[in-house]
Amino acid sequence: MIVHASDDLAPIRQELARCSAVVFTNGVFDILHAGHVMYLESARALGDTLVVGLNSDSSVRRLKGPERPVNIVEDRARVLAALRCVDHVVIFEDDTPLAVIEALVPTVLVKGGDYTRDSVVGADVVEQHGGCVVLIPLLEGRSTTSIITRVRTV
Repeated sequence: MIVHASDDLAPIRQELARCSAVVFTNGVFDILHAGHVMYLESARALGDTLVVGLNSDSSVRRLKGPERPVNIVEDRARVLAALRCVDHVVIFEDDTPLAVIEALVPTVLVKGGDYTRDSVVGADVVEQHGGCVVLIPLLEGRSTTSIITRVRTV
C-alpha cells in the first residue's frame, strides 16, 4: 500500500495495531540497488510488517541538491512497494519522517549503520513507547551516489 503522509493514516494504523512488531525505516531510495534490498530485507526480518517512509521529490531536492532525485517519487514508491519485504510505503514532504513516526509509533525503528542512535530522528518517540532502535550495517561499496558518479563518468 502506498499512501501520502498528508492522507488519513488511520487505515494503516488499524492494520498495524494487529501486528506485534511494526518496523519502520525511511530514506530516499532513489536508485534501488543491492544494498537497499539487503537493508530492507534485514529490517523486515525484525518484525511482522515493514513500513518505509519515502522522501518526496521536494524533500530530496532540499536534502540532496537540485539534481536529485533521479527517479520521481511515484516511481520510487512503486519499486519499493513491489518488494516482497515491504508492506507499506508512506511518502512524506518534510525533511524528516518525525511526523510519520509520531503518527504510527512503530515498535522497531531501523536506520543504516552510518547513523548513531543519537542521530536517528524519532528514536526518542519509539523508545518512550517501549520500542527500540536498530542500526543495520550497510553493504560496503553500494550507494546511490557512487552509482550516479560512475554513470556520469561513462
